[in-house]
Amino acid sequence: MGPRGGLTTAALWRIAKDSGTLDLNSSYSYLLWCRDFAATSVVARGADGLPVGFVTGYVRPDRPHTLLVWQVAVDSAYRGRGLAARLLDALTARVAAERGLTVVETTITPGNTASERLFTSFAARHGVAVAREVLFAAEQFPDGPHDPEVLYRIGPLSR
Repeated sequence: MGPRGGLTTAALWRIAKDSGTLDLNSSYSYLLWCRDFAATSVVARGADGLPVGFVTGYVRPDRPHTLLVWQVAVDSAYRGRGLAARLLDALTARVAAERGLTVVETTITPGNTASERLFTSFAARHGVAVAREVLFAAEQFPDGPHDPEVLYRIGPLSR
């Protein structure tokens, strides 16, 4: 995700923390993500070169044409400008060109309207269906109360 690895990682962690909706992963996980999954993630930078938004994802090992989008976050000063949608479109276009992407998956907790809109509008722009099912029920989370995670499976995308 760029030569400014430490600065990028710190900024991604801060943007995720400030989002108020994302599960915040350890700073270590963001360091690993920037190292190991940069090819399936994308970062938007402001005029000063610092990150203002990101989409992290990975290609599922058992489904090599499926991109699982892990997190999408935009700094509060940049929200409402369509940045998340542009990042998602750019990432999926790049992964499609490199790996023959046909499906995008993500999980969304019920009531996360911004994410629901982002991914349903993505499907509409690409003229594909969205299938939904509970992937992880609330009681499956061992660390206390957690809303269920609903899997959104979007596709098939054109190759």
